Amino acid sequence: MAQPFDICIRGAGIVGRTLALLLARDRLRVALVAQPAPADATGHGDVRAYALNAASRKLLEALRCWPDAAHATAVSAMQVFGDDGGEVNFKAREQHADALAWIVDVPALEARLREAVRYQPMIEEVDAPAKAALTVVCEGKASATRAEFGVEFEVTPYAQQAIATRLVCALPHGQVARQWFAGGEILAFLPLDGPDGNSVAVVWSVHETRVAGLLALAPEEFARQLHTASHGVLGDLQLTGLRAAWPLQRAQALRWAGRTPVTWALAGDAAHTVHPLAGQGLNLGLGDAAELAQVLHAREYWRGVGDEKLLRRYERARKAAVLAVGGATDGLQQLFARDEATWQGVRNWGMKGFERSGWMKGWVARQAMGR
Repeated sequence: MAQPFDICIRGAGIVGRTLALLLARDRLRVALVAQPAPADATGHGDVRAYALNAASRKLLEALRCWPDAAHATAVSAMQVFGDDGGEVNFKAREQHADALAWIVDVPALEARLREAVRYQPMIEEVDAPAKAALTVVCEGKASATRAEFGVEFEVTPYAQQAIATRLVCALPHGQVARQWFAGGEILAFLPLDGPDGNSVAVVWSVHETRVAGLLALAPEEFARQLHTASHGVLGDLQLTGLRAAWPLQRAQALRWAGRTPVTWALAGDAAHTVHPLAGQGLNLGLGDAAELAQVLHAREYWRGVGDEKLLRRYERARKAAVLAVGGATDGLQQLFARDEATWQGVRNWGMKGFERSGWMKGWVARQAMGR
């Protein structure tokens, strides 16, 4: 007779696999419902990259899943430019740290997690949901299971979509992450391929009315548009990947745990999404995995993994963290989305003041760094 599962995780992305590995360390038997990877018809590969903070790195290193240096580029500085002379600069050495964050290549991280799961005997990859004391939903923002369980997902759409791609630049990036706010749009260049690299991952949050036109441009013309938007700081640009686009939103599930039709909890994008401008989306999801695993690890001996009080502890802790980050990113997005000259002056005045603030700037940097 097959051994019963303690926990079933629906969704085998980064958050789902991380959670499975954390739970397996506590000798919990995990069923991991794997989803087929989307086919890449372009042949250019996955262009996604994430900014991960020190807390996320510590978590993944403990699982021996942190990518090698070629696929996890340390960010030594960050430059943020406003649309009327405002500028904010963060430097790792000012925070007595080796890096502000690491830009991690998604396929490399996913490969490390898949390999770790494959060699963990407490985890079994299954094709369909299995009976367990607790079901954790990690299926992403379009989760079918969340809808099946009748959980309301409050969505606030932004009038923007994100376009992601990869570039090779004429000049090295110098381990600097760069971000430009202009005309209600946000462009980010994230350094890749190690300290001496000249490749960047691009995330360009643009007005939704411009998306179709930008995607239809020839690669050379699209690169020229990025050259203009980035003021040519990295020289000539060459597109090296596909262009992927998706709508942006802030969203949160009203309930993160329940007992109908099974005992369940939500984690990652199935529970919340935020604007990518601060690069905190995956950090929040990994924080969910770490918190849920810790709550279950520290449970009283008489409580099972599906105990309602445990799940409420998890929900309270993570809702507070997500509310803080979501509120901050939403406020920044709303501030920079305004085109009026008055607002332009206010936000750039604010950026200049923040740059000189000292303690406040340091506190914000430490929060984003997961410290």
